[in-house]
Amino acid sequence: MNRLYYTSHSPINAYFSKNSRDFVVEEIPLYEFSGNGEHLILKIRKKDMTTWELVQKISERVGCKVKDIGYAGLKDKDGVTTQYISVYKKYENKIKNIQSQNIKILETFYHNNKIRIGHLKGNKFYIRFKKVSLVDAKKIENAVGIIEQNGLPNYFGYQRFGLDGNNYKIGKEILFGKKFIKSRKKRDFFISAYQSHIFNLWLSKRVEISKLFASFSLKELELLFIYPKEMIANIKNQPIFFKMFLGDILHHYPYGKVFECLEINSEIQRFEKRELTITGALPGKKIIRANDMAGIIEKDFIAECESVINKMNGSRRFAWIFPEILTQAYKKEEAWYEISFFLPKGSYATVLVEEILHTKKL
Repeated sequence: MNRLYYTSHSPINAYFSKNSRDFVVEEIPLYEFSGNGEHLILKIRKKDMTTWELVQKISERVGCKVKDIGYAGLKDKDGVTTQYISVYKKYENKIKNIQSQNIKILETFYHNNKIRIGHLKGNKFYIRFKKVSLVDAKKIENAVGIIEQNGLPNYFGYQRFGLDGNNYKIGKEILFGKKFIKSRKKRDFFISAYQSHIFNLWLSKRVEISKLFASFSLKELELLFIYPKEMIANIKNQPIFFKMFLGDILHHYPYGKVFECLEINSEIQRFEKRELTITGALPGKKIIRANDMAGIIEKDFIAECESVINKMNGSRRFAWIFPEILTQAYKKEEAWYEISFFLPKGSYATVLVEEILHTKKL
């Protein structure tokens, strides 16, 4: 699908490739490791391999079961990535067998618990754009400044949908009984892609609505929307680009609980301070649904899967995030533009890159 950009600049001419020189990821753990316990934590740097491939190699070389290996999240195959893996302490003497040209153990720790999916704060990224002219370097700097000030729509990246982008279609066919896949793991994978697709469609619509409120006058907005005049003025005057509606399901940022927006004026101030954010639905049974005006918009996107919604485990996902830009620099001699930044867990660096460059060719 074509995700709608919220920034308004023209496409930027720069070359970006996810390789070991120009794309580096470092996982930030959720907590400090205790220093004792039955689990051995490995801080591993891998190159040009998926987390699944890494886990499989660890299983083969130390002789443990794949299910006994813990990790917090799946990392990109391309580039250099550092992440934390847990195995039982009894395999410590065999850990040296893991080392290879593409796998290096940087540190080890002991801990009480196995690392589980989601046990991370987020990830630090380093990216390098190449073939960047002085004019385009300035455009990149301006785009990064806008994102740093206003935040970023938290779309699922293209990786979620497969090389041909059709994983979500398979998920939909499974849900509606038009396709059968024996492996539960594969079924869940394709169904999650379908949920991600629904989320992206909804988020793109919310970005579109926010762009309209940013671009048009009150009189023009009154012709576009059937909302009461006071509500239109309230939404128009919100200081954050991504507009909040009554009934939105909010979430303390970056951690905390979800709750419904019952009064916009106080919540929008907390949104501006980055104390909370708006969430979108990954459709499924027992999800907390948006209400009021936000619920009307959300319902339109959940409608197509309403008849099979009990076949999915749904959740809420941050719709809007606030990347932390750590460093950025233009190297004129090499025509490089380098950026390092932090994103909360579950967010995609490629989405930020696409928002900067306004290109899907990654």
